[in-house]
Amino acid sequence: MVKKEVNRAFLSWLEIQKITEKHFATERLNHVRDIFLFSCYTGLTYIDVKNLNRNQISTGIDGEQWIYTHRQKTDSPTRLPLLPKALQLIEKYQNHPKCQDGTHVLPVLSNQKMNSYLKEIADVCEINKPLTFHIARHTFATTITLANGVPIETVSKMLGHKSLKQTQHYAKILDTKISFDMKALREKLQ
Repeated sequence: MVKKEVNRAFLSWLEIQKITEKHFATERLNHVRDIFLFSCYTGLTYIDVKNLNRNQISTGIDGEQWIYTHRQKTDSPTRLPLLPKALQLIEKYQNHPKCQDGTHVLPVLSNQKMNSYLKEIADVCEINKPLTFHIARHTFATTITLANGVPIETVSKMLGHKSLKQTQHYAKILDTKISFDMKALREKLQ
């Protein structure tokens, strides 16, 4: 039996901007938005963000801050350089009561509550996709990394995948990436 390819949803840059720039009337929605965006900029799953603690963040070989952890689902190691937006979110919550002792980097609510509030965020931001933490992971794989020229092998390592085949399911080859690559080829061939 041939497996049917699943079309995985992810956010565009425009949708990420809508969510980022929206100031919500309730603090809980701003809070959930930030944790969702952290996942978009790291590719970490809900449980891996929830379990992330300060001692899993340290200086990498390039002098930048990295996350060193193991994925809960597969126990595979993940080494992930932190992007500036992810670092800003960590700093924003460092004095939050749930984060002060260092056992948590972000004050993550239950998965059920987070996903319920993400639905509200999608409605308010007029995003017609079911916002979930898995969409954040797909967004990291596609819009954040692959669309910006990060090789699929690197994305695979950062996602903690054991094989490249796993990453290919996440990795949408975007028209913008095809256009970018072909433009570079045209210039080389001239």
